[in-house]
Amino acid sequence: MEKREVKASILLLLTAAIWGFAFVAQQVGAQFVGAFTFNGIRFALGSISLIPLILFLDKKAKDKEEKTVYENPLKSGMIAGCVLFLAATLQQVGLAYTTAGKAAFITGLYIVLVPIFGIFLNQYIKINVWVGVAIAAVGLYFLSVNEGFIIAKGDLIEIIGAVFWAMHILLIDNFTKKVDALKLSCIQFAACSILSLGAALLFESISLSALSQALVPILYGGLFSVGIAYTLQVVAQKDAKPSRAAVILSMEAVFGAIGGALLLGENLGARAYFGCGLMLIGMLLVQVQFGSKQENIVEAKQEG
Repeated sequence: MEKREVKASILLLLTAAIWGFAFVAQQVGAQFVGAFTFNGIRFALGSISLIPLILFLDKKAKDKEEKTVYENPLKSGMIAGCVLFLAATLQQVGLAYTTAGKAAFITGLYIVLVPIFGIFLNQYIKINVWVGVAIAAVGLYFLSVNEGFIIAKGDLIEIIGAVFWAMHILLIDNFTKKVDALKLSCIQFAACSILSLGAALLFESISLSALSQALVPILYGGLFSVGIAYTLQVVAQKDAKPSRAAVILSMEAVFGAIGGALLLGENLGARAYFGCGLMLIGMLLVQVQFGSKQENIVEAKQEG
């Protein structure tokens, strides 16, 4: 592995850690402010934090006289922002009824759901994906369904949210082929923020006292989880192979569980941890590249 790839892998692992520990911040924030309020401010901060990077990269491209032609990202950003609003809202609401560790692993199901949804886009699904999906499904059963065959309310909300996260990933994959990725993100974060704040004004009571108590989680969720982590991801993925990047970023779920245990004193129990282990195996298996080297090269070109 080249030095640049090692550096990229370290940055991606840091990104996964920031995202994983964000589940802790989100759960703490949920104790003081509503889901709409938390996400409204969080994504506003995230959107604003990307503006300096966008201006810097635009100036850099201008100095180099690069002439990459992109479509206007406004429409794509608004569409992605609406789906992001649904996904983020369900995730934040679910965290009020489940643990940070559980939420992190269940949200990670989007890694498994994305290739499944690809069936409807006429994409070929390899056998390792189907095996990974089966293992992850069994893991989800042990994690979320108790001996009475009842699934917890918060876990169910997070599962529905994972569906929207998968839809969001597919949208972003499609839009970034046409528009600038950072500008798309900035607009979608702003759209999500506007929708969340609008909903907060309608359905939640907002007080300065509650906001002050949730200030640290909100700042972490906005500046670190959105602004810094996304920037690290963009920088790192320039030198990282897509398959390796996906595997490393899937460690977000592990960091979420670690954060919940260390900072919130969460103990999921042997049954749930066994389920987490199976889900992690399933998520990693979905990302593994099997087949001959030539087949993988051809597949990479088709994905690119």
